Amino acid sequence: MKFATKVIHAGIEPDPGTGAVMTPIFQTSTYAQTSPGEHKGFEYARTQNPTRSALEKNLAALENGVDAICFSSGLAAQDAVMKLFKSGDEILAVNDLYGGSYRQMVRVYSQWGLKSRFVDMYTASNVEQEIGPDTKLIWIETPTNPMLNIVDIAAVCAIARSRGILTCVDNTFASPYLQNPLDLGADIVLHSATKYIGGHSDVVHGCLIVKDAGLAERLHFLQNATGAIPGPQDCFLVLRGIKTLHLRVQRACENAAVIARYLADHPKVAKVYWPGFDTHPNHEIARKQMRMFGAMVSFDLKDNSVENATRILSSTHLFTLAESLGGVESLIGHPSSMTHASIPREERLKVGLTDSLIRLSIGVEDVEDLIEDLENALGGVGKSAEAEEIPVVQAY
Repeated sequence: MKFATKVIHAGIEPDPGTGAVMTPIFQTSTYAQTSPGEHKGFEYARTQNPTRSALEKNLAALENGVDAICFSSGLAAQDAVMKLFKSGDEILAVNDLYGGSYRQMVRVYSQWGLKSRFVDMYTASNVEQEIGPDTKLIWIETPTNPMLNIVDIAAVCAIARSRGILTCVDNTFASPYLQNPLDLGADIVLHSATKYIGGHSDVVHGCLIVKDAGLAERLHFLQNATGAIPGPQDCFLVLRGIKTLHLRVQRACENAAVIARYLADHPKVAKVYWPGFDTHPNHEIARKQMRMFGAMVSFDLKDNSVENATRILSSTHLFTLAESLGGVESLIGHPSSMTHASIPREERLKVGLTDSLIRLSIGVEDVEDLIEDLENALGGVGKSAEAEEIPVVQAY
């Protein structure tokens, strides 16, 4: 079954009771039993819910996995992965990951003895050198948030497998339409389904997809035992969003390619971060493991000041200044004060996340309107410094 067919049909059947084409919202906390332990496969809604079950089957198919496990948010899904390990174990994570992931690893789990180290993963050989005797999980995010760096999933997963180490890939920025880490050797795929999978900025949701039935059983146990489940309304909204996932992501990627090139040629922009440029350090890896280059774009200004960044952030009209990403509408954000504020400034600067870096989540609007919006916002930047010599733009 091809992807565009999977999003609509995989795991989805008309409701047997009514014939409803759309999966119903089973808004119930419990289910009738004919006698103790005898029921129709559902006993309590924390443990099972028909709407959630349909979504989990669909998500598993999209990532070519054997099972999916749904949670109330992406961080709740990450929390379940962390609970697979014990005090003294080490998580080896990419060094420019999402700020919320960093916060959970460092400020929550470190106090219970679960260690985390954040390393450069842009060559597989460096990952291999960084593996220690206590490393039990390699945490990959690719493309990374917000620097749009690329990790070679197949190469890193092959190294991990040879050492008996699990791998988890946060695939949120790519979505299942662009990238399928399980096919490249990963053990676990994580999505904040709040983003591209839901796609309409109206639901908070997370999921894990795996290819090993034993690992799925452990994660389902944690889903039930710790209780961070999504409600049936949330699952319905994600199922609804998935039906147009391929259409939305395709259009957003096409828009992003145009906007990235527009920004690279703009006289007030210093650097553009987007893996579609052939000058991007891991462009060829992105070309190999992704179907398109994604709809996230970040950039630095030549006049590298928070004041100028703030002026742009407050001057757009179609790009909404907001947290999150992956919706049909375009968003603009300031990672250092928003999504990555929990990461110490010195750590952010090490990976190039400056105080003035701006991140764009490109939506599905008309691209000419989006460029006009950015042009108007950029026009008000650095007017007092326009006479200064402008360095050559770098695009990567």
